[in-house]
Amino acid sequence: MASERFDAAYLTEGLGELITPKIASPLLRREAELAVYAVVRHLNRPQSEEFADRAAKSAERLVATVARLEERSGDGFSLVEAHAVALLLQGRLGEAAHAAEEFLKTQQILRLFVGALRMERFDVNLTVRMLAAGHQPAAAMQSGLVVGKYSWWPSWLVNIVTERAMAGHLDEEMVSALDRCAYAELTPAQSRIARRLLAGEDALVDASAIRLEGLGEPEAAKKLRQGDLTAVALAARLIPV
Repeated sequence: MASERFDAAYLTEGLGELITPKIASPLLRREAELAVYAVVRHLNRPQSEEFADRAAKSAERLVATVARLEERSGDGFSLVEAHAVALLLQGRLGEAAHAAEEFLKTQQILRLFVGALRMERFDVNLTVRMLAAGHQPAAAMQSGLVVGKYSWWPSWLVNIVTERAMAGHLDEEMVSALDRCAYAELTPAQSRIARRLLAGEDALVDASAIRLEGLGEPEAAKKLRQGDLTAVALAARLIPV
């Protein structure tokens, strides 16, 4: 995933806030909190030489502290969390995230990375769900952009888009068809019919196609049998409920 507006400060602060409370030693935890604060302040004000100097010194001090403690034995607490913060403050974001997966939920980490991309009109929830389910980042990002861009679509259609995206079946042709379909105003009952038609229920598809033919829409009936989404919306809207 990549973005010209990647917000390293947002990611560093968010991941730091998740990790530091899990550091067992109060003194080490406090040092990590102060270091995160210094680095985030520098990332938000990169032009400040003073902030840059303080951030570098704070990060170096924490890295040295963790390294010194790692050399000792019998300290009675885990250094995994502190090591993850040290990686984070060195700008080694991927390594920090990988280390944090040992004690944080994957979706928590993914949400921060996706949020740091600062994408406009973007569905973060769907993207995170797809990434967590093992979809390729490009596909997850594209689906997030689609759902974010077309958030005005009726809820029944957004649900279908989400299902198709999670199943890995969302492509440009389908998005175009869904966009044409989005203007169909369906009642809850009609939207349930549309979902069944999209699922390919043979008996319902055939009955709906016959209805379209009876209404003088043979071409729409043909498209319905072929799974055309616009025809699905038309057929569902014509079903009396």
